Amino acid sequence: MKLEDFKAGHWQQRYQYKSFEPEPINHDWVWEDASINVLLEKANRALGELNAFSLIVPDIDLFIQMHVVKEAQSSSRIEGTQTAIDEALLPAEQISPEKRDDWQEVRNYIEAVNSAISQLANTPLSNRLLKHTHELLMQGVRGEHKLPGEFRSSQNWIGGSSLADASFIPPHHDGVVAMMGDLELFWHNDQIQVPHLIRIGLSHYQFETIHPFLDGNGRIGRLLIPLYLVSHGLLNKPSLYLSDFFERNRASYYDALMQVRTNNNVIHWLRFFLNGVAETATRGRDLFREILALRAKVEQDVLGLGKRAPLAREALNVLYRQPIVNAKQLETALDITTPTANALIKALMEKGILVEMTGQQRWRSYVFDPYLKLFLS
Repeated sequence: MKLEDFKAGHWQQRYQYKSFEPEPINHDWVWEDASINVLLEKANRALGELNAFSLIVPDIDLFIQMHVVKEAQSSSRIEGTQTAIDEALLPAEQISPEKRDDWQEVRNYIEAVNSAISQLANTPLSNRLLKHTHELLMQGVRGEHKLPGEFRSSQNWIGGSSLADASFIPPHHDGVVAMMGDLELFWHNDQIQVPHLIRIGLSHYQFETIHPFLDGNGRIGRLLIPLYLVSHGLLNKPSLYLSDFFERNRASYYDALMQVRTNNNVIHWLRFFLNGVAETATRGRDLFREILALRAKVEQDVLGLGKRAPLAREALNVLYRQPIVNAKQLETALDITTPTANALIKALMEKGILVEMTGQQRWRSYVFDPYLKLFLS
C-alpha cells in the first residue's frame, strides 16, 4: 500500500460518543514522496554514526545509564511530571515530600527501561514485554490502580475531563488485543520489505492511537522506539531516545499524530519522525564526543593525585553512572572507610571534578558537575 493512500481508520458510533478505530498496518508500504527517501537516508546515516560510538567507546555502559535518566526525565515531563535530572539522581530521603510522587514516576521509568532492555537479550520485542514494562512503570504511583501490566478493558480518552469533551477517543477496548496483535506481527514480519525506521515510525503512531493501556501510554509508546531499534540490531546499545525532541517540539508532535487521524496525512508524521531521529542521533553522537573529551581531561587531572590516583579512577567509573553521590555511597561502591571517602571527595573537589551541592554541614551531596552539565544542554 502507498503511504499517500493511507487510511488511518474510521469513527465508530458508540453510546453517546464516537471512538476512532484504526486500520491494521501489518502489510507492505511504499511511497512516491521523494522527501521520505532523503530523510530516511539522513536518519539512517545519523543513527549509524551514533551506533558507531557504542562499538568504539570503552566502557560504553558507564555512560548509557545517564542517557536512560535523561529519557526518563524528558518522557515523564511530557506527561506533566516536574522532576529535574539532578533530582532524579537523588535518593528518596533527599526529595521533599511534595515532589516525591513525581520523583517516583521518573525512578519507575528508569527501572522499566533498564528491565526492558535487559530482557531483549533473551526475549523478542513483544506485547508481553511491553506489559511487563508497563507494570514496572505503574507500581506505587498515580495510575497504579489502572490495570498495570494489562491492556485496558474499558474506554479511555485523551484530553478533556470526560468522553463528552475529549480531544481524541481511542478505539473501543474490545478491539485492543487484536490491534496490538497486528502491531506485534508488523514488528517481525519478514515477508514485507519495509525499512525499519518506517516501521517504527508507523508503529509509534499506531501504538499512541490504539492507546492500549489506561495510563502510561505516552511513556511506553516512546520507549517502544529504542526497544525496536535495539531488538532489530540498528543500535547495539540503547543510546537513542526521542522524548527530548518530542518535548521540545511538543505542539508539533501532537499535531503530527492528529494529522494522521484526521487527514490521513501519514507522510507529514513520518517527515517529523525521521527528522527527530536524525536530529536526536546527531546530538547523541556529539554528546559522546564531549563525554570522551571530558573523560580524557579528568583522567589526566586525577593522575596528579599521586597515590590516590587509582582510587580516584575507580570513583570516576562510579560517577559516570551516578554523577550525584554522598560520602556513604562512595564508601559502599569503593569498599573504603569513611576517612578515605572524605579525603577522596576533598581531592576531587580541589580538581574541580566534584562540587558540593547542598550547602549543608551534614548529609552533603556532591555532583560531578562538568559531566552532568553535558546532559542539561
